[in-house]
Amino acid sequence: MRQRVLVTAALPYANGPLHFGHIAGAYLPADCYARFERLQGRDVLYICGSDEYGVAITLSAELAGRTPKEHVDLYHEINQKFFSQLQIHFDHFSRTTTSFHQPIVHAFFQNLYGNGFIEPQDTEQLYSEADHRFLADRYVIGTCPRCGFEEARGDECGKCGASYEATDLKQPRSKLTGASLQKRCTRHWYLRFDRFREKLEAFLASRDWKPNVENFARQYVEDLRPRAITRDLEWGVPVPLAEAKDKVFYVWFDAPIGYISATVEWAAKKATPSAWEEYWLNPETKYVQFIGKDNIPFHAVFFPAMIMGQNRPYKLVDDLVANEFYNLEGKQFSKSDGWTIDLDLFFEHFSADQIRYVLAANAPETADSEFTWKDFQQRCNGELVGKFGNLINRVLVFIQTHGEGCRPSVAVKEEFDLQFEKDCLRLMSEIEQNYQGYRLRKVASLVMELAQLGNAYFDQKAPWKDVKDPARHDRMKTTLALCLEAIKYLALASSALMPDTAQKIWQMLGGEGSLADLNWKKVLEAKFITPKLQPPQLLFQRVEDDIIAIQVKRLKHMQETACAVQAPPYLPLKPQITIDQFQQVDLRVATILEVEKVPKSKKLLKLYVDLGFEKRTVVSGISLHYTPEQLVGKKVILVANLKPSTLMGVESQGMVLAGLHDDKLEVITVVDLPGGAEVS
Repeated sequence: MRQRVLVTAALPYANGPLHFGHIAGAYLPADCYARFERLQGRDVLYICGSDEYGVAITLSAELAGRTPKEHVDLYHEINQKFFSQLQIHFDHFSRTTTSFHQPIVHAFFQNLYGNGFIEPQDTEQLYSEADHRFLADRYVIGTCPRCGFEEARGDECGKCGASYEATDLKQPRSKLTGASLQKRCTRHWYLRFDRFREKLEAFLASRDWKPNVENFARQYVEDLRPRAITRDLEWGVPVPLAEAKDKVFYVWFDAPIGYISATVEWAAKKATPSAWEEYWLNPETKYVQFIGKDNIPFHAVFFPAMIMGQNRPYKLVDDLVANEFYNLEGKQFSKSDGWTIDLDLFFEHFSADQIRYVLAANAPETADSEFTWKDFQQRCNGELVGKFGNLINRVLVFIQTHGEGCRPSVAVKEEFDLQFEKDCLRLMSEIEQNYQGYRLRKVASLVMELAQLGNAYFDQKAPWKDVKDPARHDRMKTTLALCLEAIKYLALASSALMPDTAQKIWQMLGGEGSLADLNWKKVLEAKFITPKLQPPQLLFQRVEDDIIAIQVKRLKHMQETACAVQAPPYLPLKPQITIDQFQQVDLRVATILEVEKVPKSKKLLKLYVDLGFEKRTVVSGISLHYTPEQLVGKKVILVANLKPSTLMGVESQGMVLAGLHDDKLEVITVVDLPGGAEVS
């Protein structure tokens, strides 16, 4: 019986269009792995779908003047089209708004609830009398409780970086209507993740994951605590309790269950309703999950715990493949900032296999990486055209010209021929191992190494010399026959990575049917019986400078347009104060001695500063603008008589002054004044 392999990729959030960063992080690695495993003869099921609930979608929909359903319908179709353009082939692409999803979410909840892992808790939340509803944090703005910034978001201050609950905001108001908000008691249901600590520790100990995944997961397990799984919202999966009327599940709770509901839907559409159980309820199934690093806690800790609390033996993930971030020209992709790629323009000039190869060659497997137009051009021209395509074209053209397009047979092999065969098979073995190990970047490198090996062999054997001497024709035939074997290996090795290109090579070699439907080992060992080769065709065209210039110009134009639209106004002046009021603020020079990042925070740094007469710990939201190394030794201005507050578990004894405009932040520093000097 063939081994079953279940492959899932993180459900894309239907709140905007996908970009190449998403593809490089999860979907291309998953697609290549699924294709490779099919070539290995395994029973593979590749599942994905749109994640369509959550407050971010309701907010975006309201701002766009759409209903949430209209909003997710739009982006579900846009993202499906993008996947199709890139030859990302799912066995089933579902969505969490299907009729299959809600019953399974309800069953998950009822099992957890019945097994004592879910408990209600009364909390204070912000309520809008004008809107007649509780507002989630993304709907709320107000005055930051730490720095006084008046446009702080409901979960985090964009100025000082402080993290807090929306109820901590001063003068909270609705982001949509500006209506004032009041605290009101409401009941929510909490999942007791702390009760799964031992099982999760044992689960993680039994897995051999990449260090970035394992370490991240272990940190979360050490600090597990009850987590709310419900919220006051209309758009979402309703909670199946009479006392939870008008409440829905948090999107992080229902979304991963979408992998299961999508598989159930796949089985139903195949008219074999129980087929999904062969993957999700079979302990022999190998389950591999592909995600971005921002999804690690949900897939490595929360979803496994939810499965552990079920009455049915759902399959726990075996391998969790989490890549780092993939940026564009040194910055994160951002449609709102115009820092993205015009996909319609891109596919007018380039093929899916070109971008699949370049994304793989730069895959962010162990560290953040980036797409640049210069690198794209160099790889397309130097590698896809200069190495890969060059070998195939020169060999097949030579055979058409000097061998009437007929497949030559191997005559006598020289030592150099034997070594070439050995090196080709070694590279094919390494390619196979790296596909199995989810190392797509190495696969791309090895494919190109194989192409270069073939070029070097062809150059060394120089068949254009042998063709002139009838006595050396057998030698020439051996050279060409072994080159055709190398080209066959290239087609097989690149089938999962560049499927369209691999199929074209297969057809030029006289291969029948779809290469993707064949068996890796059989193709590797097969000797062709078709005597006639098909006329060669160019696989890739050179990417000219003027085409790249158009793309770079387009990127600059989109950014300038977005900046012109979004140019932030200067904040209005605050109400006047008297000199006596200002003199109540004690500003002192402080020397930064040590700096470290605050765990689980993107923006906060913990500073250890010297005021001359004493040392203090200060938490500052400047991590996105400064590295710890840049700050050590600087003399900054500290609000020294600010009442201490606790941020992310760290007590902050003051506040560092900094200037902020748009996304530019600069800490105010002094040079000659000693620590403790008064600033006025």
